[in-house]
Amino acid sequence: MTPPTLPVTPVVLQRVGVYCGGNDGARPAYVALARTLGQTLARRGIGLVYGGGRTGLMGAMADAALAAGGEVIGVMPHGLVEREVAHRELTHLHIVDSMHERKAMMASLADAFITLPGGIGTLEEFFETWTWAQLGVHRKPMGLLDVDGFWEPLLSMLAYMDSEGFLRGNPRAWLLHEHHVERLLVALEAFVAPEVRTWARLSET
Repeated sequence: MTPPTLPVTPVVLQRVGVYCGGNDGARPAYVALARTLGQTLARRGIGLVYGGGRTGLMGAMADAALAAGGEVIGVMPHGLVEREVAHRELTHLHIVDSMHERKAMMASLADAFITLPGGIGTLEEFFETWTWAQLGVHRKPMGLLDVDGFWEPLLSMLAYMDSEGFLRGNPRAWLLHEHHVERLLVALEAFVAPEVRTWARLSET
């Protein structure tokens, strides 16, 4: 049986899910970008959904959004909360049982996703959410927010994977890439999802 085609719906940014590092990184520009994103989301009345941490880019972004009067929702497995990395001053902190439950809840709460610089955990969250789009689990846009060319090596690798025939169904159509926060938010709002068939549901991933 042919899987159903999901309908095209406009993107209304009420909340944005953000993946980013729990460390500051080697360059001050990374923390500055995280703060700018948090401030901009709050100024535009867009809620922030993130991993709930208080350190690194995660903490800098959350603190900036809170200071600007924004809604900040964290989602964190209880094992990490017990290690005292949870941000205790958020609008709301959801405590879940597993990393998969964390990602699933973030995906359900967010209307779009932005990935800032980070490590392997950030990349894992980014790639799983991107895979869900390709499988038709969601139709939400995704953006890489760049600074100092951080994402250029990844984009080069993706281009190489495509040229070698390993990217099927034009998954790059889901992915936006910008160096400026406002331009990325405008691009997310203007995003029109490509036609995709539902090959899996979130409960099946």
